[in-house]
Amino acid sequence: MTSEFPAQFACNYQCLLNRLKLHGMQPKTIALYSHGVRRAGEYFDYRIDDLTRLH
Repeated sequence: MTSEFPAQFACNYQCLLNRLKLHGMQPKTIALYSHGVRRAGEYFDYRIDDLTRLH
């Protein structure tokens, strides 16, 4: 894990990677999903815990 992310985001990101791997996702799928999460994290200043779900 690179240290370029804030600690809370890095923890959530690593959890995502672990879950995708445990669900048997292919490496290209994991790369695609994780790239999207990194981009969203960057856009929202890595404060993804502050986001809410739209209904």
